[in-house]
Amino acid sequence: MEENITLSDITIINIYDNVEFDSKFKTGFGFGCLVKLKNKTILFDTGGDSPTLLTNLETAGVKPEEIDIIVLSHVHGDHVGGLLGFLEENPNVKVYIPSSFPSSFKNDITSTGAEIIEISNSAKIANGVYSTGELGTWIKEQSLVINSNKGLIVITGCAHPGIVNIIKKAKELFDKNIYLVMGGFHHPPLSIVKEFKELGVEKVAPGHCTGDPVIEAFVEKYGDDFIESGVGKVTKV
Repeated sequence: MEENITLSDITIINIYDNVEFDSKFKTGFGFGCLVKLKNKTILFDTGGDSPTLLTNLETAGVKPEEIDIIVLSHVHGDHVGGLLGFLEENPNVKVYIPSSFPSSFKNDITSTGAEIIEISNSAKIANGVYSTGELGTWIKEQSLVINSNKGLIVITGCAHPGIVNIIKKAKELFDKNIYLVMGGFHHPPLSIVKEFKELGVEKVAPGHCTGDPVIEAFVEKYGDDFIESGVGKVTKV
C-alpha cells in the first residue's frame, strides 16, 4: 500500500441517507456517498432508488458523467437500488461488486454497457483507494479504505460482518492507524464506543443504520472528533 492521499484532497459527500443533515436533499432509506479525489470521483453505494439518488447528485452539483467508479458494499436493495437508474445516465463507469452477487444482478449491470469488476479479496480500486474484500458469511460485504497521510479512512455500507471486524481487517491489511470510520454500523451494542477507542479510531461519522443510542454514545465519548452525518453532509476530513 504505497500511495497515500493528502487529506486536503479528499471530499466526502453523503448523497443518500435516511438521516437528514441538509434539508435541501431528499432522504430515503439507504446509504450512498461520493468520494471526490483529485483525479477520481467514486460513488460508494447507490441508495434505495435512482430518482432520489439522481436528484441529490444534482442538488450537490455533481453530474452523473463526472463519476468514474461505483463500489457496491452488499446486495441489499437500500444500497444498490439506485444503480440501474444511474447507469441509464452514465454507463461509462467501472462497477466494483462482491463476487457473491447473483448472476442476474451482474447481467443487469453488463446489459447497460458498464464494466464489472468482481471482488473477493482485498483489491486496489484507485490510487490510494482499496476494497477490504468480501467479509462475512451470511451477508458478504466489502468496505472502502482510503489511505490518507493522516491514516486510514474506512467507509462502511451496513457493516453486516461487524464494524469492529472491518476495522481490524483494515488495520491488518495496511498496518496503519485508523483516522476516520464512517457509514452504517448496523445497530451495534453501546460497548462499540469503547472498542473504537481501544482500536485507536481517531474520528467517527456514524449514520444510516447505526441507531440513535449508539450515535449519542459516540457524541459523548468523541466530542470534537465526532462528525455529524446525514444526507447532504460535505466532509472535508
